[in-house]
Amino acid sequence: MRGPNEESEEKAQREESHGVTRRQFLELSAAAAVAVGSGGFASAAEVRQGVPYRILGRTGEKVSLVGVGGAHIGRVPETESLRIIRASLDRGLNFLDNSWDYNDGKSEEWMGKALKDGYRQKAFLMTKIDGRTKESATRQLEESLKRLQVDHVDLLQFHEIIRMNDADRIFAPGGALEAVLAAKKAGKVRYIGFTGHKSPEIHLHMIATADTHKFSFDTVQMPLNVMDAHYQSFEKKVLPVALQHQIAVLGMKPMGDQIILDSKAVTPVECLHYTMNLPVSVVITGIDSIGILDQALKAAQSFQPMSGAQVSALLAKTQQVAQNGKFELYKTSQKFDTTEKKPEYLG
Repeated sequence: MRGPNEESEEKAQREESHGVTRRQFLELSAAAAVAVGSGGFASAAEVRQGVPYRILGRTGEKVSLVGVGGAHIGRVPETESLRIIRASLDRGLNFLDNSWDYNDGKSEEWMGKALKDGYRQKAFLMTKIDGRTKESATRQLEESLKRLQVDHVDLLQFHEIIRMNDADRIFAPGGALEAVLAAKKAGKVRYIGFTGHKSPEIHLHMIATADTHKFSFDTVQMPLNVMDAHYQSFEKKVLPVALQHQIAVLGMKPMGDQIILDSKAVTPVECLHYTMNLPVSVVITGIDSIGILDQALKAAQSFQPMSGAQVSALLAKTQQVAQNGKFELYKTSQKFDTTEKKPEYLG
């Protein structure tokens, strides 16, 4: 039978395995909470056409508070997709999100067409790859560059880190990191990050695995919204650790792919403002029409730091409906797990 000291030691070792002790985590969480509550979000570095720009962590790059989600621009007709992308860049946004697997490549192909005629120079371009091996990652990146019609992307992220062994595969000998580091050395990639939507613990394991290999991610992308704060929260568990590691945070799913709006508890602008109030560099949101672009721009242009009382009021409105992740299907189902449906993408 184990004594209390042995159990405490084992618990401490488990906590250390995530790269941060419980005491450190609580201290970081408290610091992040104080920062957000006092308006200490990632403040604007400048304003362009009324749109706040923030610093992308240690990279020093300036990115628009709103980013254009790549999945949605591949779900509309091609002509509308090009119109949305160019209108976004013309009206003050510069952050473009995409992925090798979005809409069977259409999202990247259409974005590549939209970036012609001088539009590439207006954009901070990000895409993602699914490959976990050096071979699959190399192939997917080359396909992405060809579809996007560019010689480099500003940010490349490992996509769908939704399993504990994803980190181990990427950092293993012959893993995807080797391919991405080679691409960076060749000038095809400027910065490196990762994204996922399933579990805060998986994100923490990815950061801890990078630490073990003495590697530092430039960015991390995660769901941050008014529902997340109540259930398996990335905001509470991962955001403080990312900030401590000086990893720029990209907020995604501010409306949970519109599913959060089905709760009738909050409005689209309330959703956007809540995530904007966090210490994130950019809020990536799905834009599938000029009307939705107008809404996103209005939210960015009208954003003001929220008081603690305002934040509490929004969280009170969503507390009951957020239980059990009912409106966060990316956490509680496989609806958003492309690489579960197509495991061959992993390599």
